[in-house]
Amino acid sequence: MKKSLLALAVLGAFAGAASAQSSVTLFGIVDVNARYVKTGDVKVKSLGTDGINSSRLGFRGVEDLGGGLKAGFHLEGALSPDDGTAGGFNFRRRSTVSLLGNFGEVRLGRDYTPSFWNLTVFDPFGTNGVGSFLNIFSQANAASSSSLSTPLLSGATTLVRANNTIGYFLPSGIGGFYGQAQVAANEGPATATAANKYAGGRVGYAAGPFDVAAAYGQTWLVGDGKFKIFDIGGSWDFGVAKATAQYVDMKTDRISLPLTATTNAAATTATGGAKVYQLGVIVPMGQGEIHAAYDRATGRDTFEGLKARQIALGYVYNLSKRTALYGTVSDLKNEGGSAFVVATPPTAFGIATNEKSRGAEVGLRHSF
Repeated sequence: MKKSLLALAVLGAFAGAASAQSSVTLFGIVDVNARYVKTGDVKVKSLGTDGINSSRLGFRGVEDLGGGLKAGFHLEGALSPDDGTAGGFNFRRRSTVSLLGNFGEVRLGRDYTPSFWNLTVFDPFGTNGVGSFLNIFSQANAASSSSLSTPLLSGATTLVRANNTIGYFLPSGIGGFYGQAQVAANEGPATATAANKYAGGRVGYAAGPFDVAAAYGQTWLVGDGKFKIFDIGGSWDFGVAKATAQYVDMKTDRISLPLTATTNAAATTATGGAKVYQLGVIVPMGQGEIHAAYDRATGRDTFEGLKARQIALGYVYNLSKRTALYGTVSDLKNEGGSAFVVATPPTAFGIATNEKSRGAEVGLRHSF
Protein backbone atom coordinates (compact mmCIF):
# COMPACT_ATOMS: atom_id res chain seq x y z
CA MET A 1 0.00 0.00 0.00
CA LYS A 2 2.80 2.38 0.96
CA LYS A 3 4.63 1.53 -2.28
CA SER A 4 1.48 2.30 -4.30
CA LEU A 5 1.08 5.64 -2.60
CA LEU A 6 4.74 6.44 -3.21
CA ALA A 7 4.41 5.55 -6.92
CA LEU A 8 1.35 7.76 -7.26
CA ALA A 9 3.18 10.63 -5.59
CA VAL A 10 6.15 10.27 -7.98
CA LEU A 11 3.83 10.15 -11.02
CA GLY A 12 2.01 13.23 -9.74
CA ALA A 13 5.31 15.09 -9.39
CA PHE A 14 6.27 14.27 -12.99
CA ALA A 15 2.82 15.30 -14.23
CA GLY A 16 3.16 18.61 -12.38
CA ALA A 17 6.57 19.24 -13.94
CA ALA A 18 5.22 18.50 -17.42
CA SER A 19 2.19 20.77 -17.02
CA ALA A 20 4.45 23.59 -15.83
CA GLN A 21 6.26 23.50 -19.16
CA SER A 22 3.18 23.57 -21.39
CA SER A 23 -0.19 25.29 -21.51
CA VAL A 24 -3.39 25.11 -23.52
CA THR A 25 -5.90 27.96 -23.70
CA LEU A 26 -9.52 27.91 -24.82
CA PHE A 27 -10.55 31.29 -26.26
CA GLY A 28 -13.26 32.87 -28.34
CA ILE A 29 -15.33 35.87 -29.38
CA VAL A 30 -19.10 36.19 -29.71
CA ASP A 31 -20.21 39.27 -31.68
CA VAL A 32 -23.88 39.74 -32.63
CA ASN A 33 -25.69 42.81 -33.97
CA ALA A 34 -28.95 44.10 -35.39
CA ARG A 35 -28.18 45.21 -38.96
CA TYR A 36 -29.98 47.20 -41.64
CA VAL A 37 -28.66 47.50 -45.20
CA LYS A 38 -30.22 49.32 -48.14
CA THR A 39 -28.72 48.90 -51.63
CA GLY A 40 -30.64 50.60 -54.41
CA ASP A 41 -34.30 49.80 -53.71
CA VAL A 42 -33.55 46.56 -51.84
CA LYS A 43 -33.71 46.64 -48.04
CA VAL A 44 -32.49 43.87 -45.74
CA LYS A 45 -33.01 43.71 -41.98
CA SER A 46 -31.15 40.98 -40.15
CA LEU A 47 -29.47 39.82 -37.00
CA GLY A 48 -25.87 39.83 -38.12
CA THR A 49 -22.47 38.91 -36.69
CA ASP A 50 -18.90 40.19 -36.66
CA GLY A 51 -19.58 43.91 -36.40
CA ILE A 52 -16.25 44.80 -34.77
CA ASN A 53 -14.65 41.37 -34.30
CA SER A 54 -15.03 38.02 -36.05
CA SER A 55 -16.89 35.47 -33.92
CA ARG A 56 -14.67 32.46 -33.27
CA LEU A 57 -13.76 29.54 -31.04
CA GLY A 58 -10.21 28.31 -30.71
CA PHE A 59 -7.48 26.51 -28.85
CA ARG A 60 -3.84 27.53 -28.59
CA GLY A 61 -0.93 26.19 -26.63
CA VAL A 62 2.82 26.44 -26.06
CA GLU A 63 5.30 23.83 -24.84
CA ASP A 64 8.72 24.76 -23.47
CA LEU A 65 11.25 22.41 -25.11
CA GLY A 66 14.21 23.86 -23.24
CA GLY A 67 17.20 25.86 -24.38
CA GLY A 68 14.98 28.76 -25.45
CA LEU A 69 13.05 26.59 -27.94
CA LYS A 70 9.26 26.31 -27.82
CA ALA A 71 6.56 24.52 -29.78
CA GLY A 72 3.13 25.98 -30.28
CA PHE A 73 -0.18 25.34 -31.99
CA HIS A 74 -3.22 27.47 -32.89
CA LEU A 75 -6.59 26.04 -33.98
CA GLU A 76 -9.40 28.52 -34.66
CA GLY A 77 -12.82 28.21 -36.28
CA ALA A 78 -15.61 30.61 -37.22
CA LEU A 79 -18.94 30.78 -35.37
CA SER A 80 -22.39 32.08 -36.38
CA PRO A 81 -23.91 33.09 -33.03
CA ASP A 82 -26.96 34.71 -34.65
CA ASP A 83 -28.41 31.25 -35.35
CA GLY A 84 -26.23 29.09 -33.09
CA THR A 85 -24.57 27.13 -35.88
CA ALA A 86 -20.89 26.68 -36.49
CA GLY A 87 -21.24 26.09 -40.22
CA GLY A 88 -19.96 22.51 -40.00
CA PHE A 89 -17.35 23.69 -37.52
CA ASN A 90 -13.77 23.48 -38.73
CA PHE A 91 -10.51 25.30 -38.09
CA ARG A 92 -10.28 27.22 -41.37
CA ARG A 93 -9.77 30.56 -39.66
CA ARG A 94 -6.35 29.29 -38.65
CA SER A 95 -4.76 25.88 -38.09
CA THR A 96 -1.00 26.10 -37.51
CA VAL A 97 1.87 24.51 -35.62
CA SER A 98 5.07 26.44 -34.83
CA LEU A 99 8.63 26.31 -33.56
CA LEU A 100 9.68 29.46 -31.70
CA GLY A 101 13.02 30.65 -30.39
CA ASN A 102 15.61 33.40 -30.51
CA PHE A 103 15.62 32.94 -34.29
CA GLY A 104 11.95 33.95 -34.53
CA GLU A 105 9.08 31.66 -35.50
CA VAL A 106 8.58 29.03 -38.21
CA ARG A 107 4.86 28.42 -38.74
CA LEU A 108 3.14 25.70 -40.81
CA GLY A 109 -0.50 25.28 -41.84
CA ARG A 110 -3.45 27.44 -42.89
CA ASP A 111 -2.83 31.05 -41.92
CA TYR A 112 -3.44 34.69 -42.78
CA THR A 113 -1.44 36.00 -45.72
CA PRO A 114 1.05 38.82 -45.01
CA SER A 115 -0.62 41.02 -47.64
CA PHE A 116 -3.98 40.75 -45.86
CA TRP A 117 -2.57 41.19 -42.36
CA ASN A 118 -1.16 44.56 -43.40
CA LEU A 119 -4.67 45.64 -44.47
CA THR A 120 -6.51 44.68 -41.32
CA VAL A 121 -4.10 46.11 -38.71
CA PHE A 122 -4.37 49.64 -40.15
CA ASP A 123 -8.15 49.60 -40.75
CA PRO A 124 -9.99 51.44 -37.90
CA PHE A 125 -12.77 48.85 -38.27
CA GLY A 126 -10.42 45.85 -38.35
CA THR A 127 -11.94 44.75 -41.71
CA ASN A 128 -15.21 43.88 -39.91
CA GLY A 129 -18.81 45.01 -40.19
CA VAL A 130 -20.55 47.53 -42.42
CA GLY A 131 -17.55 49.86 -42.17
CA SER A 132 -14.92 47.33 -43.28
CA PHE A 133 -12.22 48.41 -45.73
CA LEU A 134 -12.83 45.11 -47.54
CA ASN A 135 -16.26 46.31 -48.68
CA ILE A 136 -14.80 48.17 -51.65
CA PHE A 137 -12.47 45.52 -53.06
CA SER A 138 -13.03 42.08 -51.54
CA GLN A 139 -14.30 39.42 -53.93
CA ALA A 140 -16.74 38.24 -51.25
CA ASN A 141 -18.49 41.62 -51.39
CA ALA A 142 -18.88 41.87 -55.17
CA ALA A 143 -22.49 41.94 -56.31
CA SER A 144 -21.70 41.38 -59.99
CA SER A 145 -18.85 40.36 -62.27
CA SER A 146 -18.73 43.92 -63.62
CA SER A 147 -17.45 45.28 -60.31
CA LEU A 148 -13.87 46.05 -59.44
CA SER A 149 -13.38 42.94 -57.39
CA THR A 150 -14.45 39.77 -59.20
CA PRO A 151 -12.32 40.37 -62.33
CA LEU A 152 -9.42 41.49 -60.14
CA LEU A 153 -9.30 38.42 -57.93
CA SER A 154 -10.32 36.00 -60.65
CA GLY A 155 -10.92 33.09 -58.31
CA ALA A 156 -7.99 33.75 -55.98
CA THR A 157 -8.68 32.35 -52.52
CA THR A 158 -5.64 33.97 -50.92
CA LEU A 159 -6.88 37.51 -50.29
CA VAL A 160 -7.31 36.76 -46.56
CA ARG A 161 -5.82 33.31 -45.88
CA ALA A 162 -3.90 30.58 -47.68
CA ASN A 163 -3.72 26.81 -47.34
CA ASN A 164 -0.52 24.78 -47.11
CA THR A 165 1.65 27.68 -45.92
CA ILE A 166 5.20 27.82 -44.61
CA GLY A 167 5.83 31.08 -42.81
CA TYR A 168 8.72 32.75 -41.02
CA PHE A 169 8.43 35.63 -38.53
CA LEU A 170 11.34 37.77 -37.38
CA PRO A 171 12.06 37.73 -33.62
CA SER A 172 10.99 40.69 -31.50
CA GLY A 173 13.48 43.12 -30.05
CA ILE A 174 15.49 44.02 -33.16
CA GLY A 175 15.27 47.79 -32.90
CA GLY A 176 11.58 48.14 -33.71
CA PHE A 177 11.75 46.21 -36.99
CA TYR A 178 9.36 43.32 -37.65
CA GLY A 179 8.54 41.18 -40.63
CA GLN A 180 7.37 37.89 -42.07
CA ALA A 181 7.58 35.83 -45.25
CA GLN A 182 5.21 33.13 -46.49
CA VAL A 183 4.86 30.64 -49.31
CA ALA A 184 1.89 28.38 -50.02
CA ALA A 185 1.83 25.37 -52.32
CA ASN A 186 -1.15 24.47 -54.48
CA GLU A 187 -0.44 20.75 -53.90
CA GLY A 188 -1.73 19.67 -57.28
CA PRO A 189 -2.25 20.63 -60.92
CA ALA A 190 -3.52 24.15 -61.61
CA THR A 191 -7.20 23.25 -61.77
CA ALA A 192 -10.03 25.34 -60.45
CA THR A 193 -9.87 23.53 -57.13
CA ALA A 194 -6.08 23.29 -56.73
CA ALA A 195 -4.73 26.63 -57.94
CA ASN A 196 -3.77 29.60 -55.77
CA LYS A 197 -0.08 29.06 -55.10
CA TYR A 198 0.98 32.09 -53.06
CA ALA A 199 4.17 33.92 -52.06
CA GLY A 200 4.37 37.12 -50.05
CA GLY A 201 6.01 39.06 -47.28
CA ARG A 202 5.62 41.97 -44.90
CA VAL A 203 8.13 44.29 -43.23
CA GLY A 204 7.53 47.12 -40.80
CA TYR A 205 8.96 49.45 -38.19
CA ALA A 206 7.29 50.53 -34.94
CA ALA A 207 8.68 52.96 -32.38
CA GLY A 208 6.63 54.75 -29.72
CA PRO A 209 3.48 56.18 -31.32
CA PHE A 210 4.66 55.47 -34.88
CA ASP A 211 4.05 52.31 -36.91
CA VAL A 212 4.50 51.74 -40.66
CA ALA A 213 4.57 48.54 -42.73
CA ALA A 214 4.47 47.40 -46.34
CA ALA A 215 3.48 44.03 -47.81
CA TYR A 216 3.43 42.29 -51.16
CA GLY A 217 1.69 39.13 -52.26
CA GLN A 218 1.38 37.18 -55.51
CA THR A 219 -1.08 34.40 -56.31
CA TRP A 220 -0.67 32.06 -59.30
CA LEU A 221 -4.09 31.42 -60.83
CA VAL A 222 -5.45 28.94 -63.36
CA GLY A 223 -3.32 28.86 -66.51
CA ASP A 224 -0.80 31.70 -66.56
CA GLY A 225 -2.84 34.18 -64.51
CA LYS A 226 -1.25 36.08 -61.63
CA PHE A 227 -2.96 38.23 -59.02
CA LYS A 228 -0.60 40.75 -57.38
CA ILE A 229 -1.25 43.00 -54.41
CA PHE A 230 0.96 45.64 -52.78
CA ASP A 231 -0.09 47.63 -49.74
CA ILE A 232 1.56 50.11 -47.43
CA GLY A 233 0.01 51.46 -44.26
CA GLY A 234 0.86 53.39 -41.16
CA SER A 235 -0.45 54.90 -37.95
CA TRP A 236 0.52 57.63 -35.51
CA ASP A 237 -0.92 57.79 -32.02
CA PHE A 238 -1.16 61.44 -30.93
CA GLY A 239 -2.73 60.51 -27.61
CA VAL A 240 -5.95 62.41 -28.26
CA ALA A 241 -6.40 60.46 -31.51
CA LYS A 242 -4.74 57.74 -33.56
CA ALA A 243 -4.51 58.52 -37.27
CA THR A 244 -4.19 55.73 -39.85
CA ALA A 245 -3.64 55.62 -43.60
CA GLN A 246 -3.05 52.94 -46.21
CA TYR A 247 -2.70 52.49 -49.94
CA VAL A 248 -3.32 49.29 -51.94
CA ASP A 249 -2.40 48.53 -55.56
CA MET A 250 -3.96 45.37 -57.04
CA LYS A 251 -3.44 43.94 -60.50
CA THR A 252 -4.22 40.75 -62.39
CA ASP A 253 -1.84 40.14 -65.31
CA ARG A 254 -4.34 37.85 -66.97
CA ILE A 255 -7.63 36.49 -65.74
CA SER A 256 -9.88 33.68 -66.90
CA LEU A 257 -13.54 33.46 -65.94
CA PRO A 258 -15.47 31.43 -65.11
CA LEU A 259 -13.53 28.69 -63.37
CA THR A 260 -14.97 25.18 -63.33
CA ALA A 261 -14.15 22.09 -61.32
CA THR A 262 -13.61 19.90 -64.38
CA THR A 263 -11.71 22.02 -66.87
CA ASN A 264 -9.23 24.87 -67.10
CA ALA A 265 -11.12 26.35 -70.05
CA ALA A 266 -11.95 30.03 -69.79
CA ALA A 267 -15.07 31.69 -71.10
CA THR A 268 -13.51 35.16 -71.05
CA THR A 269 -10.08 36.70 -70.55
CA ALA A 270 -9.18 40.20 -69.44
CA THR A 271 -6.60 42.23 -67.54
CA GLY A 272 -7.16 44.91 -64.98
CA GLY A 273 -6.46 46.35 -61.59
CA ALA A 274 -7.42 48.91 -58.98
CA LYS A 275 -5.86 51.41 -56.63
CA VAL A 276 -7.48 51.68 -53.22
CA TYR A 277 -6.70 53.98 -50.32
CA GLN A 278 -8.01 54.70 -46.85
CA LEU A 279 -7.75 57.53 -44.32
CA GLY A 280 -8.89 56.67 -40.81
CA VAL A 281 -8.91 57.79 -37.19
CA ILE A 282 -9.61 56.29 -33.76
CA VAL A 283 -10.47 58.78 -31.00
CA PRO A 284 -10.54 57.52 -27.38
CA MET A 285 -13.29 59.02 -25.19
CA GLY A 286 -13.20 57.67 -21.65
CA GLN A 287 -14.44 54.07 -21.82
CA GLY A 288 -15.35 54.47 -25.47
CA GLU A 289 -13.80 55.08 -28.87
CA ILE A 290 -14.91 56.79 -32.07
CA HIS A 291 -13.85 55.03 -35.28
CA ALA A 292 -14.03 56.74 -38.68
CA ALA A 293 -12.70 56.02 -42.18
CA TYR A 294 -12.83 57.31 -45.73
CA ASP A 295 -12.14 54.67 -48.42
CA ARG A 296 -11.84 55.04 -52.18
CA ALA A 297 -11.13 52.62 -55.06
CA THR A 298 -10.43 53.50 -58.70
CA GLY A 299 -10.07 51.06 -61.57
CA ARG A 300 -7.06 50.81 -63.84
CA ASP A 301 -6.26 49.22 -67.21
CA THR A 302 -9.37 47.39 -68.47
CA PHE A 303 -11.39 48.71 -65.54
CA GLU A 304 -10.48 52.36 -66.00
CA GLY A 305 -13.40 54.56 -64.93
CA LEU A 306 -14.80 52.24 -62.27
CA LYS A 307 -15.00 53.94 -58.88
CA ALA A 308 -16.23 53.21 -55.36
CA ARG A 309 -16.28 55.44 -52.28
CA GLN A 310 -17.14 54.54 -48.69
CA ILE A 311 -17.51 56.69 -45.57
CA ALA A 312 -17.91 54.90 -42.23
CA LEU A 313 -18.42 56.09 -38.66
CA GLY A 314 -18.65 53.97 -35.53
CA TYR A 315 -18.61 54.10 -31.74
CA VAL A 316 -17.46 51.39 -29.32
CA TYR A 317 -18.29 51.58 -25.61
CA ASN A 318 -16.24 49.20 -23.45
CA LEU A 319 -18.29 47.85 -20.56
CA SER A 320 -15.15 45.94 -19.49
CA LYS A 321 -11.92 44.68 -21.03
CA ARG A 322 -13.84 41.84 -22.68
CA THR A 323 -17.33 43.22 -23.33
CA ALA A 324 -18.36 46.12 -25.55
CA LEU A 325 -21.43 47.76 -27.07
CA TYR A 326 -21.02 49.29 -30.52
CA GLY A 327 -22.77 51.02 -33.38
CA THR A 328 -21.59 51.65 -36.96
CA VAL A 329 -23.03 53.43 -40.00
CA SER A 330 -21.62 53.32 -43.53
CA ASP A 331 -22.37 54.95 -46.87
CA LEU A 332 -20.95 53.42 -50.07
CA LYS A 333 -21.28 54.99 -53.51
CA ASN A 334 -20.68 53.08 -56.77
CA GLU A 335 -19.74 54.82 -60.04
CA GLY A 336 -18.66 53.85 -63.53
CA GLY A 337 -20.13 50.34 -63.34
CA SER A 338 -18.85 49.24 -59.93
CA ALA A 339 -21.22 47.19 -57.77
CA PHE A 340 -20.22 46.85 -54.12
CA VAL A 341 -22.36 46.54 -51.00
CA VAL A 342 -21.60 47.32 -47.35
CA ALA A 343 -22.42 43.83 -46.09
CA THR A 344 -22.54 40.22 -47.18
CA PRO A 345 -24.12 38.23 -48.69
CA PRO A 346 -24.24 40.44 -51.78
CA THR A 347 -26.61 38.03 -53.58
CA ALA A 348 -29.40 39.37 -51.36
CA PHE A 349 -29.19 42.63 -53.29
CA GLY A 350 -28.98 41.41 -56.88
CA ILE A 351 -26.85 43.51 -59.21
CA ALA A 352 -26.20 46.89 -57.58
CA THR A 353 -24.25 48.55 -60.41
CA ASN A 354 -23.86 52.29 -59.81
CA GLU A 355 -26.22 52.11 -56.82
CA LYS A 356 -25.65 53.47 -53.33
CA SER A 357 -25.32 50.97 -50.50
CA ARG A 358 -25.92 52.10 -46.93
CA GLY A 359 -25.79 50.16 -43.71
CA ALA A 360 -26.17 50.49 -39.95
CA GLU A 361 -25.64 48.02 -37.12
CA VAL A 362 -25.81 48.02 -33.33
CA GLY A 363 -24.32 45.12 -31.45
CA LEU A 364 -22.68 43.47 -28.47
CA ARG A 365 -19.29 41.78 -28.40
CA HIS A 366 -17.87 39.53 -25.70
CA SER A 367 -14.47 37.81 -25.69
CA PHE A 368 -13.26 35.02 -23.44
